[in-house]
Amino acid sequence: MGAHEHHAKAKRVVACAVLTVSDTRTAENDTNGTCIQALLEQAGHRVASYTILPDEPGLVRAHLEGVLDDPEVDVVILNGGTGLAPRDSTYEAIVDLLEKRLDGFGELFRMLSYEHVGAAAMLSRAAAGVARGKVVAALPGATAAVELAMTKLLLPELGHMVQLVRG
Repeated sequence: MGAHEHHAKAKRVVACAVLTVSDTRTAENDTNGTCIQALLEQAGHRVASYTILPDEPGLVRAHLEGVLDDPEVDVVILNGGTGLAPRDSTYEAIVDLLEKRLDGFGELFRMLSYEHVGAAAMLSRAAAGVARGKVVAALPGATAAVELAMTKLLLPELGHMVQLVRG
């Protein structure tokens, strides 16, 4: 079966949990979380939950584990905490939960980012993979980066990814 046939059979509507990881964002100023939700809904997907948590690995991991146990959620999209600053710990909070890593996601994200921010693209620890039968993606905390990852990488493949993971 070719790529086009796989896409034709891909589950078109997926339920997504959105998690913003930030010590400073609130519901009023979380442009990244708002952007992710709007793009998902515009693409016909459903936002099953939306949460903002401080950049505390234990809190992020506990929340993620709870969302992974939710049978209604197909995909978890995190944003924030993927850089190199001392408080950036999203990667550490999720990496051990990933049963399968999708290395190409981070590689492609950094390649596309390079066109916009130059060598600073290598500072991103954007990552994706599969945990407990769900797609998990961790995006940077910059709105331009969120838009890039969503429009160029996740949205075009989201239904197909869920189909592949679910079998």
